[in-house]
Amino acid sequence: MATTTKTAKPASFNPLAEKGTPLDRQIRSWDEIVHNPYDKHEIDAYSRARQILINGIEIEGWVFNHSFARSVADDQLKQLLARVRHIEDQQQTTINWLTPADQTILETTLAYEQVAVDLTAWLAQNEPDATVRQAFDFGLLEDFDHLYRYAQMYHLLENKDPNAILQGKTDVFPGRPTQDHHNDSALRLRKFYDGKKAAPITKVNVLTLMAGEQQTHNFYKAHGFMYGNPTLSKLYAEIGDVEEEHVTQYESLMDPTVSMFEKWLLHEFTEVCNYYTFLQQEPDQRLCRIWEQFLSFELEHLRLAAEAFKKQEKRDPEEVIGKQVLQPSRFESQKQYVAKVLREQIDLRLNAEKGYTRTADLPGDWANYNFQQAMNGERCPSETVVQMSIDTFGRDFSHASDDLLREKQAILTRGLDKVKAPNTVEPEALLAATTETR
Repeated sequence: MATTTKTAKPASFNPLAEKGTPLDRQIRSWDEIVHNPYDKHEIDAYSRARQILINGIEIEGWVFNHSFARSVADDQLKQLLARVRHIEDQQQTTINWLTPADQTILETTLAYEQVAVDLTAWLAQNEPDATVRQAFDFGLLEDFDHLYRYAQMYHLLENKDPNAILQGKTDVFPGRPTQDHHNDSALRLRKFYDGKKAAPITKVNVLTLMAGEQQTHNFYKAHGFMYGNPTLSKLYAEIGDVEEEHVTQYESLMDPTVSMFEKWLLHEFTEVCNYYTFLQQEPDQRLCRIWEQFLSFELEHLRLAAEAFKKQEKRDPEEVIGKQVLQPSRFESQKQYVAKVLREQIDLRLNAEKGYTRTADLPGDWANYNFQQAMNGERCPSETVVQMSIDTFGRDFSHASDDLLREKQAILTRGLDKVKAPNTVEPEALLAATTETR
Protein backbone atom coordinates (compact mmCIF):
# COMPACT_ATOMS: atom_id res chain seq x y z
CA MET A 1 0.00 0.00 0.00
CA ALA A 2 1.26 3.46 -0.88
CA THR A 3 2.35 5.44 2.16
CA THR A 4 0.98 8.92 2.73
CA THR A 5 4.10 10.21 4.46
CA LYS A 6 5.38 13.16 2.46
CA THR A 7 8.93 14.18 1.82
CA ALA A 8 9.93 17.76 2.57
CA LYS A 9 8.72 20.25 -0.02
CA PRO A 10 10.92 23.06 -1.30
CA ALA A 11 9.72 26.56 -0.55
CA SER A 12 8.77 28.82 -3.44
CA PHE A 13 11.95 29.86 -5.22
CA ASN A 14 13.60 31.34 -8.29
CA PRO A 15 14.71 28.25 -10.24
CA LEU A 16 17.33 30.25 -12.12
CA ALA A 17 19.09 30.90 -8.81
CA GLU A 18 19.09 27.27 -7.65
CA LYS A 19 21.72 24.58 -8.11
CA GLY A 20 20.64 21.15 -9.23
CA THR A 21 22.43 17.84 -9.54
CA PRO A 22 25.50 18.20 -11.82
CA LEU A 23 24.95 16.57 -15.20
CA ASP A 24 27.79 14.06 -14.78
CA ARG A 25 26.07 12.73 -11.64
CA GLN A 26 22.72 12.17 -13.31
CA ILE A 27 23.56 8.85 -15.01
CA ARG A 28 21.93 6.03 -13.02
CA SER A 29 22.19 2.25 -12.91
CA TRP A 30 19.45 0.01 -14.32
CA ASP A 31 18.18 -0.73 -10.83
CA GLU A 32 17.88 3.01 -10.27
CA ILE A 33 16.25 3.65 -13.64
CA VAL A 34 13.61 0.92 -13.42
CA HIS A 35 11.54 0.99 -10.23
CA ASN A 36 8.84 -1.40 -9.12
CA PRO A 37 5.48 -0.38 -10.62
CA TYR A 38 2.69 1.06 -8.52
CA ASP A 39 -0.25 -1.08 -7.37
CA LYS A 40 -3.21 -0.17 -9.54
CA HIS A 41 -5.60 -1.01 -6.70
CA GLU A 42 -3.84 1.24 -4.21
CA ILE A 43 -2.53 4.18 -6.23
CA ASP A 44 -4.32 7.49 -5.78
CA ALA A 45 -6.00 8.55 -9.04
CA TYR A 46 -4.10 11.82 -9.12
CA SER A 47 -0.75 10.17 -8.38
CA ARG A 48 -1.40 8.13 -11.53
CA ALA A 49 -2.40 11.34 -13.31
CA ARG A 50 0.89 12.99 -12.41
CA GLN A 51 2.81 9.98 -13.69
CA ILE A 52 0.93 10.12 -17.01
CA LEU A 53 1.36 13.85 -17.47
CA ILE A 54 5.08 14.01 -16.71
CA ASN A 55 5.64 11.03 -19.01
CA GLY A 56 4.25 13.17 -21.83
CA ILE A 57 6.23 16.23 -20.79
CA GLU A 58 9.47 14.25 -20.73
CA ILE A 59 8.74 12.82 -24.19
CA GLU A 60 8.01 16.31 -25.52
CA GLY A 61 11.34 17.50 -24.11
CA TRP A 62 13.12 14.59 -25.76
CA VAL A 63 11.41 15.17 -29.13
CA PHE A 64 12.14 18.89 -29.02
CA ASN A 65 15.78 18.32 -28.12
CA HIS A 66 16.22 16.03 -31.11
CA SER A 67 14.55 18.57 -33.39
CA PHE A 68 16.80 21.33 -32.03
CA ALA A 69 19.93 19.21 -32.48
CA ARG A 70 19.12 18.58 -36.14
CA SER A 71 19.41 22.32 -36.83
CA VAL A 72 22.63 22.85 -34.87
CA ALA A 73 26.08 23.00 -36.46
CA ASP A 74 28.06 23.89 -33.32
CA ASP A 75 29.60 20.62 -32.13
CA GLN A 76 29.88 21.72 -28.50
CA LEU A 77 26.18 22.59 -28.37
CA LYS A 78 25.28 19.31 -30.09
CA GLN A 79 27.21 17.41 -27.44
CA LEU A 80 25.45 19.27 -24.64
CA LEU A 81 22.02 18.60 -26.17
CA ALA A 82 22.90 14.93 -26.57
CA ARG A 83 23.93 14.59 -22.92
CA VAL A 84 20.83 16.35 -21.60
CA ARG A 85 18.62 14.37 -23.98
CA HIS A 86 20.05 11.09 -22.75
CA ILE A 87 19.14 11.97 -19.16
CA GLU A 88 15.64 13.08 -20.19
CA ASP A 89 15.19 9.74 -21.93
CA GLN A 90 16.26 7.83 -18.82
CA GLN A 91 13.86 9.90 -16.70
CA GLN A 92 11.01 9.04 -19.07
CA THR A 93 11.89 5.35 -18.76
CA THR A 94 11.67 5.54 -14.98
CA ILE A 95 8.29 7.26 -15.14
CA ASN A 96 6.71 5.14 -17.86
CA TRP A 97 7.86 1.88 -16.28
CA LEU A 98 5.89 2.72 -13.12
CA THR A 99 2.76 1.55 -14.96
CA PRO A 100 1.94 -2.00 -13.78
CA ALA A 101 1.58 -4.83 -16.28
CA ASP A 102 -1.82 -5.79 -14.90
CA GLN A 103 -3.31 -2.36 -15.63
CA THR A 104 -5.24 -2.88 -18.85
CA ILE A 105 -5.01 -0.57 -21.84
CA LEU A 106 -8.57 0.60 -21.20
CA GLU A 107 -7.79 1.33 -17.55
CA THR A 108 -4.78 3.39 -18.55
CA THR A 109 -6.96 5.10 -21.15
CA LEU A 110 -9.52 6.15 -18.54
CA ALA A 111 -6.66 7.62 -16.53
CA TYR A 112 -5.35 9.49 -19.59
CA GLU A 113 -8.74 11.10 -20.11
CA GLN A 114 -9.03 11.94 -16.41
CA VAL A 115 -5.72 13.76 -16.78
CA ALA A 116 -7.04 15.64 -19.80
CA VAL A 117 -10.28 16.70 -18.11
CA ASP A 118 -9.01 17.73 -14.70
CA LEU A 119 -5.74 19.26 -15.91
CA THR A 120 -7.43 21.31 -18.64
CA ALA A 121 -10.08 22.55 -16.21
CA TRP A 122 -7.39 23.61 -13.72
CA LEU A 123 -5.35 25.38 -16.40
CA ALA A 124 -8.39 27.21 -17.79
CA GLN A 125 -9.21 28.64 -14.37
CA ASN A 126 -5.62 29.78 -13.83
CA GLU A 127 -4.92 31.17 -17.29
CA PRO A 128 -4.73 34.99 -17.62
CA ASP A 129 -4.93 35.10 -21.44
CA ALA A 130 -8.59 35.05 -22.57
CA THR A 131 -7.79 33.55 -25.99
CA VAL A 132 -5.80 30.71 -24.44
CA ARG A 133 -8.42 30.15 -21.77
CA GLN A 134 -11.18 29.80 -24.36
CA ALA A 135 -9.12 27.27 -26.31
CA PHE A 136 -8.69 25.27 -23.11
CA ASP A 137 -12.42 25.34 -22.37
CA PHE A 138 -13.19 24.21 -25.91
CA GLY A 139 -10.85 21.23 -25.69
CA LEU A 140 -12.09 20.41 -22.19
CA LEU A 141 -15.59 19.51 -23.41
CA GLU A 142 -14.13 17.21 -26.05
CA ASP A 143 -11.89 15.28 -23.67
CA PHE A 144 -14.82 15.07 -21.25
CA ASP A 145 -16.81 13.28 -23.94
CA HIS A 146 -13.89 10.97 -24.75
CA LEU A 147 -13.89 9.82 -21.13
CA TYR A 148 -17.62 9.05 -21.40
CA ARG A 149 -17.17 6.99 -24.58
CA TYR A 150 -14.27 4.92 -23.23
CA ALA A 151 -16.18 4.36 -19.98
CA GLN A 152 -18.93 2.61 -21.93
CA MET A 153 -16.46 0.11 -23.38
CA TYR A 154 -14.71 -0.45 -20.05
CA HIS A 155 -18.07 -1.23 -18.45
CA LEU A 156 -18.96 -3.51 -21.37
CA LEU A 157 -15.72 -5.43 -21.93
CA GLU A 158 -14.27 -5.61 -18.42
CA ASN A 159 -17.61 -5.44 -16.58
CA LYS A 160 -16.19 -2.97 -14.08
CA ASP A 161 -17.18 0.42 -12.77
CA PRO A 162 -14.91 3.10 -14.33
CA ASN A 163 -14.64 4.60 -10.87
CA ALA A 164 -12.26 1.76 -10.04
CA ILE A 165 -9.80 4.02 -11.90
CA LEU A 166 -11.39 7.47 -11.57
CA GLN A 167 -12.14 7.05 -7.85
CA GLY A 168 -15.21 9.27 -8.15
CA LYS A 169 -13.10 12.39 -8.73
CA THR A 170 -14.20 12.99 -12.32
CA ASP A 171 -17.74 12.72 -13.68
CA VAL A 172 -18.65 10.32 -16.48
CA PHE A 173 -21.17 12.20 -18.60
CA PRO A 174 -21.57 13.14 -22.28
CA GLY A 175 -19.71 16.25 -23.42
CA ARG A 176 -19.59 17.80 -26.86
CA PRO A 177 -20.30 14.66 -28.95
CA THR A 178 -17.11 13.08 -30.28
CA GLN A 179 -18.65 12.73 -33.74
CA ASP A 180 -18.60 16.55 -33.88
CA HIS A 181 -14.89 16.81 -33.09
CA HIS A 182 -13.80 15.99 -36.64
CA ASN A 183 -12.82 19.26 -38.26
CA ASP A 184 -11.08 20.81 -41.18
CA SER A 185 -7.74 20.95 -39.36
CA ALA A 186 -7.10 24.51 -40.52
CA LEU A 187 -9.98 25.60 -38.29
CA ARG A 188 -8.17 24.23 -35.26
CA LEU A 189 -5.49 26.92 -35.58
CA ARG A 190 -5.82 29.61 -32.92
CA LYS A 191 -4.24 33.04 -32.48
CA PHE A 192 -0.82 32.62 -30.92
CA TYR A 193 0.33 34.56 -27.88
CA ASP A 194 3.05 37.19 -28.16
CA GLY A 195 6.18 35.70 -26.65
CA LYS A 196 7.45 39.14 -25.63
CA LYS A 197 4.26 40.05 -23.76
CA ALA A 198 2.73 36.78 -22.56
CA ALA A 199 2.97 35.91 -18.88
CA PRO A 200 5.31 33.02 -18.07
CA ILE A 201 2.35 31.04 -16.71
CA THR A 202 0.65 31.24 -20.12
CA LYS A 203 3.71 29.80 -21.83
CA VAL A 204 4.05 27.01 -19.28
CA ASN A 205 0.30 26.24 -19.31
CA VAL A 206 0.20 25.85 -23.09
CA LEU A 207 3.32 23.69 -23.29
CA THR A 208 2.15 21.52 -20.40
CA LEU A 209 -1.23 20.83 -21.98
CA MET A 210 0.14 20.35 -25.47
CA ALA A 211 2.64 17.78 -24.18
CA GLY A 212 -0.10 15.92 -22.33
CA GLU A 213 -2.36 15.81 -25.39
CA GLN A 214 0.52 14.72 -27.62
CA GLN A 215 1.27 11.83 -25.28
CA THR A 216 -2.41 10.84 -25.29
CA HIS A 217 -2.37 10.78 -29.09
CA ASN A 218 0.79 8.66 -29.10
CA PHE A 219 -0.59 6.22 -26.53
CA TYR A 220 -3.79 5.65 -28.51
CA LYS A 221 -1.90 5.16 -31.76
CA ALA A 222 0.52 2.73 -30.10
CA HIS A 223 -2.10 0.66 -28.26
CA GLY A 224 -5.53 1.11 -29.80
CA PHE A 225 -5.11 -1.67 -32.34
CA MET A 226 -4.30 -4.20 -29.63
CA TYR A 227 -7.95 -4.90 -28.85
CA GLY A 228 -9.64 -7.54 -30.98
CA ASN A 229 -13.03 -5.92 -30.50
CA PRO A 230 -13.54 -4.04 -33.81
CA THR A 231 -15.72 -1.30 -32.28
CA LEU A 232 -13.17 -0.49 -29.59
CA SER A 233 -10.34 -0.57 -32.12
CA LYS A 234 -12.23 1.95 -34.24
CA LEU A 235 -13.00 4.07 -31.17
CA TYR A 236 -9.27 4.38 -30.49
CA ALA A 237 -8.74 5.35 -34.12
CA GLU A 238 -11.49 7.95 -33.92
CA ILE A 239 -10.41 9.55 -30.66
CA GLY A 240 -6.73 9.30 -31.60
CA ASP A 241 -7.62 11.37 -34.66
CA VAL A 242 -9.19 14.02 -32.42
CA GLU A 243 -6.09 14.09 -30.22
CA GLU A 244 -4.09 14.98 -33.32
CA GLU A 245 -6.43 17.95 -33.74
CA HIS A 246 -5.90 18.88 -30.08
CA VAL A 247 -2.13 18.92 -30.52
CA THR A 248 -2.60 21.15 -33.57
CA GLN A 249 -4.90 23.43 -31.58
CA TYR A 250 -2.65 23.85 -28.56
CA GLU A 251 0.67 24.13 -30.37
CA SER A 252 -0.83 26.87 -32.56
CA LEU A 253 -1.21 29.00 -29.41
CA MET A 254 2.60 29.18 -29.05
CA ASP A 255 4.56 32.08 -30.49
CA PRO A 256 6.32 30.55 -33.53
CA THR A 257 8.72 33.48 -33.90
CA VAL A 258 10.86 32.84 -30.83
CA SER A 259 14.23 31.16 -31.23
CA MET A 260 15.04 27.52 -30.59
CA PHE A 261 17.19 28.63 -27.65
CA GLU A 262 14.18 30.35 -26.09
CA LYS A 263 12.05 27.26 -26.72
CA TRP A 264 14.65 25.06 -25.04
CA LEU A 265 14.67 27.37 -22.04
CA LEU A 266 10.87 27.17 -21.84
CA HIS A 267 10.87 23.37 -22.10
CA GLU A 268 13.28 22.99 -19.19
CA PHE A 269 11.41 25.58 -17.12
CA THR A 270 8.14 23.75 -17.77
CA GLU A 271 9.64 20.51 -16.49
CA VAL A 272 10.95 22.24 -13.36
CA CYS A 273 7.55 23.80 -12.68
CA ASN A 274 5.65 20.53 -13.07
CA TYR A 275 7.98 18.50 -10.85
CA TYR A 276 7.80 21.28 -8.26
CA THR A 277 3.99 21.28 -8.45
CA PHE A 278 3.91 17.51 -8.01
CA LEU A 279 5.86 17.83 -4.77
CA GLN A 280 3.20 20.15 -3.37
CA GLN A 281 0.49 17.50 -3.70
CA GLU A 282 1.97 14.01 -3.94
CA PRO A 283 0.78 11.71 -1.10
CA ASP A 284 3.02 8.78 -2.06
CA GLN A 285 6.45 8.97 -0.45
CA ARG A 286 8.08 6.72 -3.05
CA LEU A 287 6.84 8.87 -5.90
CA CYS A 288 7.85 12.00 -4.00
CA ARG A 289 11.45 10.79 -3.98
CA ILE A 290 11.33 10.40 -7.77
CA TRP A 291 9.79 13.84 -8.31
CA GLU A 292 12.34 15.39 -5.95
CA GLN A 293 15.30 13.74 -7.67
CA PHE A 294 14.09 14.73 -11.11
CA LEU A 295 13.39 18.29 -9.99
CA SER A 296 17.05 18.49 -9.01
CA PHE A 297 18.05 17.06 -12.41
CA GLU A 298 15.84 19.54 -14.24
CA LEU A 299 17.20 22.52 -12.32
CA GLU A 300 20.60 21.69 -13.81
CA HIS A 301 19.09 21.26 -17.27
CA LEU A 302 17.42 24.66 -16.89
CA ARG A 303 20.73 26.23 -15.82
CA LEU A 304 22.44 24.84 -18.92
CA ALA A 305 19.65 26.04 -21.20
CA ALA A 306 19.74 29.47 -19.56
CA GLU A 307 23.51 29.74 -20.06
CA ALA A 308 23.14 28.79 -23.74
CA PHE A 309 20.31 31.30 -24.12
CA LYS A 310 22.36 34.12 -22.58
CA LYS A 311 25.37 33.30 -24.72
CA GLN A 312 23.39 33.11 -27.97
CA GLU A 313 20.82 35.86 -27.48
CA LYS A 314 22.58 38.26 -25.09
CA ARG A 315 19.39 38.43 -23.05
CA ASP A 316 18.38 37.67 -19.48
CA PRO A 317 16.39 34.41 -19.24
CA GLU A 318 14.10 36.12 -16.73
CA GLU A 319 12.68 38.09 -19.66
CA VAL A 320 11.18 34.79 -20.88
CA ILE A 321 10.33 32.80 -17.75
CA GLY A 322 10.38 35.32 -14.93
CA LYS A 323 12.01 34.58 -11.60
CA GLN A 324 9.37 32.55 -9.82
CA VAL A 325 8.63 28.83 -10.02
CA LEU A 326 5.03 28.22 -11.18
CA GLN A 327 2.38 25.57 -10.45
CA PRO A 328 0.74 24.54 -13.74
CA SER A 329 -0.54 21.06 -12.91
CA ARG A 330 -2.38 20.86 -9.61
CA PHE A 331 -4.77 17.91 -9.65
CA GLU A 332 -8.07 18.17 -7.81
CA SER A 333 -11.68 17.37 -8.65
CA GLN A 334 -13.09 19.81 -11.20
CA LYS A 335 -16.71 18.62 -11.39
CA GLN A 336 -18.32 21.99 -10.76
CA TYR A 337 -16.19 23.84 -13.29
CA VAL A 338 -16.67 21.19 -15.96
CA ALA A 339 -20.45 21.25 -15.45
CA LYS A 340 -20.42 25.06 -15.75
CA VAL A 341 -18.51 25.00 -19.03
CA LEU A 342 -20.72 22.16 -20.30
CA ARG A 343 -23.89 24.16 -19.69
CA GLU A 344 -22.47 27.36 -21.18
CA GLN A 345 -20.40 26.14 -24.14
CA ILE A 346 -21.73 22.77 -25.33
CA ASP A 347 -22.91 24.31 -28.62
CA LEU A 348 -19.75 26.28 -29.44
CA ARG A 349 -17.95 25.41 -32.68
CA LEU A 350 -14.78 26.63 -34.43
CA ASN A 351 -15.02 29.27 -37.12
CA ALA A 352 -12.77 30.51 -39.91
CA GLU A 353 -11.84 33.68 -38.01
CA LYS A 354 -9.99 31.67 -35.35
CA GLY A 355 -12.95 32.21 -33.05
CA TYR A 356 -16.12 30.39 -32.09
CA THR A 357 -19.75 30.28 -33.28
CA ARG A 358 -22.90 28.75 -31.79
CA THR A 359 -24.29 25.79 -33.73
CA ALA A 360 -27.51 27.70 -34.41
CA ASP A 361 -25.50 30.37 -36.23
CA LEU A 362 -23.30 28.11 -38.37
CA PRO A 363 -23.57 28.67 -42.14
CA GLY A 364 -24.84 25.84 -44.33
CA ASP A 365 -21.44 25.62 -46.05
CA TRP A 366 -19.43 25.38 -42.82
CA ALA A 367 -16.21 23.60 -43.78
CA ASN A 368 -16.48 20.97 -41.05
CA TYR A 369 -19.73 19.53 -42.38
CA ASN A 370 -17.87 17.98 -45.31
CA PHE A 371 -15.33 16.39 -42.96
CA GLN A 372 -17.99 15.01 -40.65
CA GLN A 373 -20.01 13.64 -43.53
CA ALA A 374 -16.94 11.93 -45.01
CA MET A 375 -15.79 10.43 -41.72
CA ASN A 376 -19.15 9.61 -40.11
CA GLY A 377 -21.25 8.98 -43.21
CA GLU A 378 -21.57 5.23 -42.62
CA ARG A 379 -21.37 5.07 -38.83
CA CYS A 380 -19.48 6.64 -35.96
CA PRO A 381 -17.68 4.38 -33.44
CA SER A 382 -18.22 6.81 -30.57
CA GLU A 383 -21.99 6.52 -31.11
CA THR A 384 -21.85 2.73 -31.55
CA VAL A 385 -20.30 2.23 -28.10
CA VAL A 386 -23.16 4.09 -26.41
CA GLN A 387 -25.76 2.03 -28.28
CA MET A 388 -23.92 -1.15 -27.31
CA SER A 389 -24.07 -0.12 -23.68
CA ILE A 390 -27.81 0.54 -23.89
CA ASP A 391 -28.41 -2.76 -25.71
CA THR A 392 -26.44 -4.68 -23.06
CA PHE A 393 -27.39 -2.97 -19.82
CA GLY A 394 -30.54 -1.06 -20.75
CA ARG A 395 -28.68 2.19 -20.13
CA ASP A 396 -25.50 4.06 -20.81
CA PHE A 397 -22.97 4.44 -18.01
CA SER A 398 -23.15 7.93 -16.52
CA HIS A 399 -21.96 9.08 -13.13
CA ALA A 400 -22.74 12.66 -12.16
CA SER A 401 -24.84 14.78 -9.84
CA ASP A 402 -28.62 14.47 -9.93
CA ASP A 403 -28.83 18.08 -11.18
CA LEU A 404 -26.59 17.38 -14.14
CA LEU A 405 -28.33 14.12 -14.99
CA ARG A 406 -31.69 15.90 -15.07
CA GLU A 407 -30.28 18.25 -17.72
CA LYS A 408 -28.92 15.44 -19.87
CA GLN A 409 -31.40 15.63 -22.73
CA ALA A 410 -31.31 19.42 -22.94
CA ILE A 411 -27.51 19.54 -22.94
CA LEU A 412 -27.19 16.81 -25.58
CA THR A 413 -29.84 18.40 -27.79
CA ARG A 414 -27.88 21.67 -27.80
CA GLY A 415 -24.62 19.81 -28.32
CA LEU A 416 -25.32 17.96 -31.56
CA ASP A 417 -24.53 19.45 -34.99
CA LYS A 418 -26.96 19.58 -37.89
CA VAL A 419 -24.97 16.88 -39.70
CA LYS A 420 -25.22 13.65 -37.70
CA ALA A 421 -23.92 10.12 -38.14
CA PRO A 422 -26.67 7.67 -39.19
CA ASN A 423 -26.16 5.66 -35.97
CA THR A 424 -26.43 8.68 -33.66
CA VAL A 425 -28.04 7.87 -30.31
CA GLU A 426 -30.61 10.65 -30.09
CA PRO A 427 -30.93 12.53 -26.79
CA GLU A 428 -34.47 11.33 -26.16
CA ALA A 429 -33.41 7.70 -26.65
CA LEU A 430 -30.50 8.16 -24.28
CA LEU A 431 -32.70 9.77 -21.68
CA ALA A 432 -35.13 6.85 -21.86
CA ALA A 433 -32.37 4.55 -20.65
CA THR A 434 -31.88 4.26 -16.90
CA THR A 435 -28.77 6.10 -15.70
CA GLU A 436 -26.66 5.73 -12.61
CA THR A 437 -26.17 8.60 -10.19
CA ARG A 438 -23.54 9.12 -7.58
